[in-house]
Amino acid sequence: MILLMLVLMLLFFALGTPIAWSMALAASIYMAFGAHVSLQAMVQRLIGGIDTFPLLAVPFFILAGNLMNTGGITHRLVGLSRALIGHIKGGLAHVVVITNVIMAGMSGSGVADATGTGAVLIPAMKRDGYGAPFSAAIVAAAATIGPIIPPSILFVVYGSLANVSIGRLFLGGAIPGLVMGVCLIVAVYFIARIRAYPAGRRATIREFGRAVLDAALPLGMPLIILGGIVGGVTTPTEAAAAGAAYAFILGFFVYREIKLADLGRLIVESAVATAAIGIIISASQPFGWVLAFEQAPAAVVAFVRELHLSTWELLLALNLIMLVVGCFMEGLAIMVMVTPIILPLLASAGIDPLHFGVVFTLNIMIGNITPPVGMIMYVVCALGKITIAQFTKEIWPFLIALLVALGVVTFVPIVTMWLPDTVMPAR
Repeated sequence: MILLMLVLMLLFFALGTPIAWSMALAASIYMAFGAHVSLQAMVQRLIGGIDTFPLLAVPFFILAGNLMNTGGITHRLVGLSRALIGHIKGGLAHVVVITNVIMAGMSGSGVADATGTGAVLIPAMKRDGYGAPFSAAIVAAAATIGPIIPPSILFVVYGSLANVSIGRLFLGGAIPGLVMGVCLIVAVYFIARIRAYPAGRRATIREFGRAVLDAALPLGMPLIILGGIVGGVTTPTEAAAAGAAYAFILGFFVYREIKLADLGRLIVESAVATAAIGIIISASQPFGWVLAFEQAPAAVVAFVRELHLSTWELLLALNLIMLVVGCFMEGLAIMVMVTPIILPLLASAGIDPLHFGVVFTLNIMIGNITPPVGMIMYVVCALGKITIAQFTKEIWPFLIALLVALGVVTFVPIVTMWLPDTVMPAR
């Protein structure tokens, strides 16, 4: 019966049904006709799946990202990055990477980062002769860093599903995010030399100082969010709320780029994005319950044990599966579907769920820039006014760079584990 449920889900998905409803419909049919469970249990699972305190951080992180992009924070971070690194060959492409590394410490959303930096930098890069497809590709690749360097909406979801400390997850993503940035900068460096992309004018000491001062207040946002969590002053939800409030204060009172008329739109956009995430998480819960009821996790563990895979072979296999699946399914849906199944397998193989959570999230972000369903890909293609085919021709060097980073994070666990084990040791 569980195979039938999976076939039904894929059938609904192939017919164009959103993945959330595909999972919910397949689970409903199973409960009604397969397990002979009252459909009241379906409703209980739908509601109970999102009745968890850590998930309250999600709307605040989304709102913070929207407030940043509207309130002038993004422009100031771009100005700082340009002053830091804009003078080398391919300067604006490097500015994209550095800006996303900085913004990653504020919004927690790759789509928000791609929207903010893309709206500012894609037109600027096109004016400097980089070409729209390349400009969109580097913005998309750099935006994948957003949910890896803390804070991260995906880490909040994974932490609530896997019962892993969200604070430790946040710390675990910091160094891997920097590894991604370094790999992308190396890729940009070689492409810029081959294509003779221009270098910007070196900032004077006065211009550099002004850029630092302009960005000083926005740079306080990561300190508020991470400092509160690591210091034990706030929960992730409270830190997210504080970050959103800080972004509003900067945009409305300090920079005065957010108007009263903007607030309704920003709140509605944040609510819609939150609802989309909530629906996926909620709809996955009955599906996950059915898998547990049919003892699917135990079956997966038994099957893998029969293969006698070493730890590195298992990690390699999981990466390959997630990369392929990520091309065809939305990343959050993959996370909420796969996590309950994979946790017993991780325990049996001695893989730390925190380490795997970072690896998992990195896989999901790579899926966000690959056709046919990459959300970040669609955002930058719209901003750059290019086709998916044009984007695909330019993204492959950056995909290789991100896969190198994925390999480092996967097979060198200390890259992920050192910071959380040092700052917030597990109790």
